[in-house]
Amino acid sequence: MAEIIRRSKPLSVSPLKTSQPLGASLAILGLNRAIPLLHGAQGCTAFAKVFLVRHFREPIPLQTSALDPISSIMGADDSLLDGLRTVCEKHRPAAVGLLTTGLTEAQGTDIHRVLKTFRERYPEFQSIRIVPVNTPDFSGCLESGFATTVKAMIAEWTPMEAVKRSRRRGSDYHPRQVNVLCSAALTPGDLDILRDVIERFDLYPVLIPDLADSLDGHLDVEDYHPLTTGGTPLAAFSTLGDAAATLVIGTSLYPAADLLHERTGVPVHRFPHLFGLEATDRLIMTLAGITGQSVPATLARQRAQLQDAMLDTHFLLGRARVAIAAEPDLLHGFSQLLADMGSEVVAAVAPATTPTLSQLPLAQVHIGDLEDLERLACDHEAELLIGSSHIAEIAQRLGLPLLRAGYPLHDQFGGYQRAWIGYRGARQALFDLANALLAHAEHAVAPYHSMYSLKTDERWEISHGATPPSADSGWRH
Repeated sequence: MAEIIRRSKPLSVSPLKTSQPLGASLAILGLNRAIPLLHGAQGCTAFAKVFLVRHFREPIPLQTSALDPISSIMGADDSLLDGLRTVCEKHRPAAVGLLTTGLTEAQGTDIHRVLKTFRERYPEFQSIRIVPVNTPDFSGCLESGFATTVKAMIAEWTPMEAVKRSRRRGSDYHPRQVNVLCSAALTPGDLDILRDVIERFDLYPVLIPDLADSLDGHLDVEDYHPLTTGGTPLAAFSTLGDAAATLVIGTSLYPAADLLHERTGVPVHRFPHLFGLEATDRLIMTLAGITGQSVPATLARQRAQLQDAMLDTHFLLGRARVAIAAEPDLLHGFSQLLADMGSEVVAAVAPATTPTLSQLPLAQVHIGDLEDLERLACDHEAELLIGSSHIAEIAQRLGLPLLRAGYPLHDQFGGYQRAWIGYRGARQALFDLANALLAHAEHAVAPYHSMYSLKTDERWEISHGATPPSADSGWRH
């Protein structure tokens, strides 16, 4: 059991945390012909849009209720009603994700009441599905916003009748559909691998949400779309009770899986992550058990290739000292993959507390920011960093290699399509980890060799270009 070290600083320095509305927007973008509407000031949506555009390098459809100072103080209901009417009238989406922000949560806006008023005032938009989700910026993180939205989708669009329909079919009914709840830790590349593995067992996967279909980086005939293209069709939610099983990938989605099981009665198979050999073996054997089929030869071959990669790279990865900053589900996957290879995670930083953190195969997990990651990596003499593009400057200051993962990845092409899961994804991840360490050992600059042999003050000066604050100022190494 990992010890959770909560933050003691009164502010964030180089924040790791990404807001809940952004994670909720990402979940809505995995639906077909959908658009997120953020209820807040224009800057809230502008930040999320820039963040996602830089990561995916694609146009991202986002809308805002665009609160001004007067409506923020006197009441924002009219702004939200006007925003909803404009979006529905102009774009005719299949779905709208109605998401709050820190501003409207602090104001006390009741989006469920406003949505009821909208339905009464504009009956011509009854066919447009709108899912309201409370996602305040001041709590949670990207992962929790994503998970809360997935649960809200199931609550709004999966009818209770699904369980009755499923039970009426009897024990001789053997459907080929498999529901897959996909956490924010899974990239579009991961989902492509997951879909391929499931289809090799002659099963039909319904991914919720399906970012591999909507944000995989593809050109359409039309130059501009005001809504998402691709993704999970809304009609799929009414068929979830027809599935043979539900696979839930990521601990953050366990509450959503519980609700889906309650609504449909479909058996649930839970996977905290799909990183590495053992986790992928569990998935493969689960699929084989669902279908009663043997494991396809292609997957057996990929497993043998991963085993060979583990042998090839263990000389470099065994006892390697790694520092990671990531969302909880992604942190869980990486920490387990590294533990399987004999690496030591000397520093682990997460943006928010979740139940899964205590289950990690680590001594400690810190709730903090990127300044905490830099300090811990320096104190524990890390040899490799894992995290988003925001860690690039830290890696440069410490003279350490960086394996980019998570959100955002904006300083390299194709980061959003990077696959980590399954036999193929784990194999490539091991190669990338080993190559990063190998290249650094061969080409490391001189300051790195002596970095950890220097005194504390000298280490701080090399990393930050200045002498450290005195002990009297409250700074502690």
